[in-house]
Amino acid sequence: MTGSAPDLAVDAAGVTDEQASPESELKPQERRIADLEQEGEIAADYIEGLLDIIDMDGDLDLDVESGRAVVAVVGDGLDRLIGTGGEALEALQELTRLAVLQRTGTRSRLMLDVGGHRARRRIELGKIATAAADRALEQGKPETLAPMTPFERKVVHDAIAEIDGVHSESEGEEPSRRVVILLG
Repeated sequence: MTGSAPDLAVDAAGVTDEQASPESELKPQERRIADLEQEGEIAADYIEGLLDIIDMDGDLDLDVESGRAVVAVVGDGLDRLIGTGGEALEALQELTRLAVLQRTGTRSRLMLDVGGHRARRRIELGKIATAAADRALEQGKPETLAPMTPFERKVVHDAIAEIDGVHSESEGEEPSRRVVILLG
């Protein structure tokens, strides 16, 4: 056998020093965060390209929250990227997730926000959820909300989970899927 000892060193998993990558030295949780940060970087590159194409300005903030990459486009005059009721934002988020999938081969749960729309919507949906829960408790019967996007339904489910005496379920098919607040 030829070669020096460092060239032939093999760890318990059968990987030589030359084959080991810095990422392989990360703990599973650290590796997951690194993967999510990579998703954010890929998404940011994609969004930057789109902003250039449509000649819009915006700064990008990247983060990892609740086990998902979060990309926020910050700036003025971004309403076209949000669209009526957030429809353009939802479509842009799906396109961005597809761009990440194409580069990584892994489906992304990336969350995209534009101009603080999702943050404002969270507050609004929290109020809607609380009012609907109060009505359900007062009237003693389920309360059905208007159809919502998956993001909106999750926010409502999370808000209802914090209220004693009620729970929530989703029913129906997209795009008419809605939250029902039930007693108990």
